[in-house]
Amino acid sequence: MLRGTRQTPGSPRSNRQRHNESKHLKMRIGIFADSHDHLDNLRLAVDVFNNAHCEVVLFAGDLVSTFAVPPLRKLQCPLVACFGDNEGNKPGLLAGIRIVGQLGEGPFCYKAPDGTRFLLAHMERQFRDLEGNFEVAVYAHTHKPRLHYDQRDRLFVNPGETSGWTFGNPTVVILETKPLDAQIIRLQERASAAAGKMVSDN
Repeated sequence: MLRGTRQTPGSPRSNRQRHNESKHLKMRIGIFADSHDHLDNLRLAVDVFNNAHCEVVLFAGDLVSTFAVPPLRKLQCPLVACFGDNEGNKPGLLAGIRIVGQLGEGPFCYKAPDGTRFLLAHMERQFRDLEGNFEVAVYAHTHKPRLHYDQRDRLFVNPGETSGWTFGNPTVVILETKPLDAQIIRLQERASAAAGKMVSDN
């Protein structure tokens, strides 16, 4: 489990610190991307988000087909998603996602109920030359999980691939908004732990 918090002792209050101090609510948000029709891992991701009591889930593109929609109906919170570059049936996905949330062309801004501002796109390069204020940018496409900050101390989140097709290491991210903190969650470790619990219970 990798964490995305960072401390800068002795420095002036950062953008993230000001954001944390100005909000009275704390939210837990799930983030994932690049599921590429891997339904088993998609179900695992939904279980992780539900068990973590996420209040919103963000998806950064590449569901691919409408086969991916039914597992998402098990989410216990709203879904906010953008298209990727491999979607095979955009009208079908739009129709299916309406049941659980919203889906659109990135980049776009999503403002969470606690005021946290997210930019959502499939590729990091889509953020170039964008104007406006935000605390978190969510992107994907590389299939490699990464948490990093820009010079303005804004958090950039790549949750990696949910599918595991490319690197065999399916991951998602759980983010909390106060304090701003993100963790990369390895789905295989969660699945192994759940299987071990089932064995011990028997």
